[in-house]
Amino acid sequence: MNRIEKLIEELCPDGVEYLTLGELGKFYGGLKGKSKQDFSHGLGRYVTYKSIYKNIAVIQDEAEHVHVEEGENQLTLQYGDVLFTGSSENLEEVGLSSVVCSKNDFPLFLNSFSICFRLNKNSLLNPNFSKYLFRSNSLRKQIKKTANGVTRINVSKKLLAKVLIPLPPLAIQEEIVKILDSFTLLEAELEAELEARRKQYQYYRNELLNFRERERVKFFLVGSICDIKRGRVISKSFLRENQGKYPVYSSQTFNDGVFGMISSYDFDGEYITWTTDGANAGTVVPRNGKFSCTNVCGLLKVTDNEVNSKYLAYILGSVAKKYVNTGMGNPKLMSNQMASIVVPVPPLEEQARIVAVLDRFDALVNDISSGLPAEIAARRKQYEYYRDKLLTFPEKKTT
Repeated sequence: MNRIEKLIEELCPDGVEYLTLGELGKFYGGLKGKSKQDFSHGLGRYVTYKSIYKNIAVIQDEAEHVHVEEGENQLTLQYGDVLFTGSSENLEEVGLSSVVCSKNDFPLFLNSFSICFRLNKNSLLNPNFSKYLFRSNSLRKQIKKTANGVTRINVSKKLLAKVLIPLPPLAIQEEIVKILDSFTLLEAELEAELEARRKQYQYYRNELLNFRERERVKFFLVGSICDIKRGRVISKSFLRENQGKYPVYSSQTFNDGVFGMISSYDFDGEYITWTTDGANAGTVVPRNGKFSCTNVCGLLKVTDNEVNSKYLAYILGSVAKKYVNTGMGNPKLMSNQMASIVVPVPPLEEQARIVAVLDRFDALVNDISSGLPAEIAARRKQYEYYRDKLLTFPEKKTT
């Protein structure tokens, strides 16, 4: 029998009490009455929607500035508050939680698209226990049922009040926190190592692609060695009506830029794609196979036999962002700009050697089936398994 089982047998042999959030506390909204201008200046600090989404515990250093007049009737966050993302276009992102686990160094406000839950008695839940509890699978299943909508999904405070949570004794909560904190620390150490490896990868990539001796290196305009195309408009409704097995790529961010799966494809073979618009403009990714692209992607098809497509992808991955036009508030790297980039091209055998070296580094820092990302994914799965197991309690029977 492990330590937690012993504590449960000793402190709550008849089971753990479950109560609804509505019985335990109250819900509050975020900042109100604020204009866009108020978020461009000010000494006030607020927790953003993005910060709640990313972090199970509130990170004060990530708080952004907002103008708040003295005496304004605004919610100020307190130790133990549980914050939820209140609205999203995606059901998986709505109702995600972040907990205030430390005393605030300054008045801290909340984003207006978020929800705050505050306990009537703060002593019932250890905030560090709450940060794990509200991200557990059993709670996430309940919380997602409180959300509804079509194009925009919103959490209902009325339904959120009916969510049931366990209230084990504080000694059990603290023991669970120790175990889950150790998992979190291990993952953080692996993430730090991954970041160090990525910097090492970038250093060696830049060194390998810096041709100091140019006798055997030729220089070409991208437009002279590639066919250049653009993706097409593909709406979410079109994807729903034409679902299939071929990936549609969009801006290369979350989930490798996969926008959806479609029944037909526009491109087949070895290509290089890049993001043409937005915050990720200039992100370059090599592609191979049957796929389509949305209109925020450009495509390159190498036409010169002296150029290795994977080599060109590595070169452009290191330089393309330098050519992004950031004017007018919307970063862009359009086809004419891509075509005008000059790239160094050594002999094919040297290109192949560079690709082989960089492929090994790339697998170490990016491949989800091997290297550090695979180890992090395995540790995360292990953590989620033990988190959900530790946070499942027999319910106390009512007489």
